[in-house]
Amino acid sequence: QVQLVESGGGLVQAGGSLRLSCVASTRISRINGMGWYRQAPGKQRELVAVITSSGATTYADPLRGRFTISRDNAKNTVYLQMNSLKPEDTAVYYCNAWTIFPPQSYWGQGTQVTVSS
Repeated sequence: QVQLVESGGGLVQAGGSLRLSCVASTRISRINGMGWYRQAPGKQRELVAVITSSGATTYADPLRGRFTISRDNAKNTVYLQMNSLKPEDTAVYYCNAWTIFPPQSYWGQGTQVTVSS
């Protein structure tokens, strides 16, 4: 079982920045991949970015260049640096972790990000 705790959300003006953190209850070096997803009111949850245990990253195309995912294995933490925030980035941001053996997926409780215009 992997527990994930997100932090760093809040209210920011358009054009501002936030850095989200996701701390895992286990060594993330043992986790195949971690990522961030978001869900805006009335919309489906969508991929923001993922990072594998080898450091490979994938981003949702519209967010590439503004958002950066990174990991610190020593702190069992994955980060999401968000720059040039827009009102449409307003959503609950969720941390996700997955393992292949066994095939499991874990979610954090989410952190609210609100971008005012």
